Amino acid sequence: MTALTLREVSRVHGQGETAVEALRGVDLAVSAGELVAVMGPSGSGKSTLLNLAGGLDAPTAGHVHVDGTALDSLSRRELAKLRRRSIGYVFQDFNLIPSLTAAENVALPLELDGASVRRARHAARSALDGVGIGDLAERFPDAMSGGQQQRVAIARAVVGDRRLILADEPTGALDTQTGETVLKLLRARCDAGAAGVLVTHDARHAGWADRVIFLRDGRVVDASGPLASVDTLLSEAP
Repeated sequence: MTALTLREVSRVHGQGETAVEALRGVDLAVSAGELVAVMGPSGSGKSTLLNLAGGLDAPTAGHVHVDGTALDSLSRRELAKLRRRSIGYVFQDFNLIPSLTAAENVALPLELDGASVRRARHAARSALDGVGIGDLAERFPDAMSGGQQQRVAIARAVVGDRRLILADEPTGALDTQTGETVLKLLRARCDAGAAGVLVTHDARHAGWADRVIFLRDGRVVDASGPLASVDTLLSEAP
């Protein structure tokens, strides 16, 4: 089953002479159980692609489907509900709520979707255990290091029955060992049936994926060779 589909998706920011074409006619399909890595230089459109896939932004042209549902057919309330239930997102800047503890941050999407506080907090603690910081469940973000905050953000993205997990450089603030733990968790969630899209600049991290797509100037550079050819692919014009 295809969990995420982008069809001829383009995104233009601004108008007239200041317009910037962040994505240009991108096609992408990610199946349940599949982890796809997205690579490319800075400004190639990687984060824009994730924002569109997660319904955080709308394409200028083309269509995005999640679990067969066209995002542009949903009302704002329906889209928010789909994001809470089906999509987990790991942001580069964490997006944690400072006034909530780690457990409360992770549990919040479940509680907003109607889960009892007890059930949501239990799931949150399990997710925090999964990223190795269960002992920090009652700590506030301001009392955590950047790496610890990033793990809270990852736990929030994978908690519950998320069908699509979108991760924007999820290991950026983590040491090598912790980064591997996070990638193993993401890989395990995909092996269990979720679809995953991982934006990364590191070929070692992309090695956890089933396949890799490369973006340059908003376009997909088709790659059928091994990861050893990354530098060549990224330096070639589409």
